[in-house]
Amino acid sequence: MATFFTSDTHFGDPRVLRIDKRPFKTIPEHDEALIANWNAVVSPDDEVWHLGDFALHVRPERIDELLGLLNGRKHLITGNNDGAATLVAKSWESVQAYAELILDGHAVVMCHYAFRTWKNMGRGWIDLHGHSHGKLKPQTRQYDVGVDAWDYRPVTLETVLGTRRRYVAARTA
Repeated sequence: MATFFTSDTHFGDPRVLRIDKRPFKTIPEHDEALIANWNAVVSPDDEVWHLGDFALHVRPERIDELLGLLNGRKHLITGNNDGAATLVAKSWESVQAYAELILDGHAVVMCHYAFRTWKNMGRGWIDLHGHSHGKLKPQTRQYDVGVDAWDYRPVTLETVLGTRRRYVAARTA
């Protein structure tokens, strides 16, 4: 079993094609690609933390349908674009605005929004967030797990931490 993180899938939301310039011609193509990308890395037994903005402008039945199409046991950290139908969907293992997790020896705080400071920041805790669609300047131990920053698919903490280390090492070399 692996643990994955993602955010800002915005299933059904046509604004992401225009505002975020996602490389899809239509929302059905967008949604289909994100589902395929998700299921290519997440198995049914894996755990996924979705850090907000799951779906918008879709019928409540479509939210349940989307959750059923996506592999893994899914937790929702609520975002500013998660409506009532998303919050009450039956397939979420949990729904909350903030969560903390110890994973592979790393303490993690999770919220839809990036924090300027966070719990135990000075003790090495990691902040995972969404909302910014890959547009924020990186900050030490703070990571955007949104699909715009990760090739439209969920990522593991190991991948996130490994990528940042390589980025910092390349910049300082």
